[in-house]
This record gives sequence, structure tokens and C-alpha cells, in this order.
Amino acid sequence: MLWSDPPDRPPERLRAAQAQLRRAGWVLAATIVVVTLVLGLH
Repeated sequence: MLWSDPPDRPPERLRAAQAQLRRAGWVLAATIVVVTLVLGLH
């Protein structure tokens, strides 16, 4: 890699989409855990 090459970073829109997907994944995982606990208590 040359010093004149642009930084190897994804564009802003892609990084925002990745962050949103990461948050959605955490919400989905937390929802699954809660539903599993609720169903397990019955």
C-alpha cells in the first residue's frame, strides 16, 4: 500500500448500515432470550 492510497475505510453509508444491522441483531437476540425465558416459565 502506497502512502498516496486512500484510507481503507468503507463509505459512511455502508458503515451506518452495518451499525444498524448490528443493533438489529442485538435486539433480535435479546427478544429470543426473553421469549425463551417467558415460554420456559409456563
